[in-house]
Amino acid sequence: MSKNLLDQLREVTVVVADTGDIEAIEKFKPRDATTNPSLITAAAQMPQYQGIVDDTLKGARQTLGAGASAAQVANLAFDRLAVSFGLKILQIIEGRVSTEVDARLSYDTESTIEKAREVIKQYEAAGVSKERVLIKIAATWEGIEAAAVLEKEGIHCNLTLLFGLHQAIACAENGITLISPFVGRILDWYKKDTGRESYAPHEDPGVLSVTQIYNYYKKFGYKTEVMGASFRNIGEITELAGSDLLTIAPTLLAELQATEGELPRKLDPSAAKDYPIEKIHVNKYTFDKMHAENRMANEKLEEGIQGFTKALEQLEKLLADRLVHLEAA
Repeated sequence: MSKNLLDQLREVTVVVADTGDIEAIEKFKPRDATTNPSLITAAAQMPQYQGIVDDTLKGARQTLGAGASAAQVANLAFDRLAVSFGLKILQIIEGRVSTEVDARLSYDTESTIEKAREVIKQYEAAGVSKERVLIKIAATWEGIEAAAVLEKEGIHCNLTLLFGLHQAIACAENGITLISPFVGRILDWYKKDTGRESYAPHEDPGVLSVTQIYNYYKKFGYKTEVMGASFRNIGEITELAGSDLLTIAPTLLAELQATEGELPRKLDPSAAKDYPIEKIHVNKYTFDKMHAENRMANEKLEEGIQGFTKALEQLEKLLADRLVHLEAA
């Protein structure tokens, strides 16, 4: 009997669920799970998770006392909500959960470090070891510098919104645990920029970008893990079979599970030895220069930070409204 694509993928790649939906995580049983502000905002609006939101708001009110304004309580609850979801997720999965620091701090190294330490403190207070948490930080130069400090403290990081080789090399040279190069968002940019309606999986620009990063890491012996992210179709996923990890939305996990056929391994460390690429050292000057020259990475990083910021603002408003409703009841 032939196996479905998801089962075959699990044989060569660690499958991660890209969602804040706890029911979806229970269904697909991934090893790890990742969340982001947009996913947490979406989950916070689902009726089945109203209890998590309400408990977080009540806990924040208790911490701050009756004298605190609704805005202050909502703000603290907002800080805690991603951890509340993370704790629920960690009850289901065996591995790690990625929890994002505030995207509005993406260009502020010190504040990112401080916020990451706070998140880890919350997990540890709930009895969760920092080994089970990845702090998710945007791959700006400032974010990478923050992650380098955190890694030295034993706080593991997942550098997200990663679109270019310069970002990936800077992460590897700074000993970052894991990176999330974005496949689908790269494809979106190229489709819009070229006017092309589609790309075959093997020539998909997002697939080619992750393939280059994976081969560069394996060729030069970097320990940083590559976790392809942000997929638009299962062709992009099957083309990256063999990547260290892939983080996949529940709709695409379901499609992989429902599809049968052969799934050959596409990425392999042994094949990377002969990959034709020179080693590059990336310092701030090189990073800024390569980033400025890469119009796609430049635009998508900025757009991603703005998108996450918008989701955070929406979540703050949602929490403030919910608190007013709770305390009026």
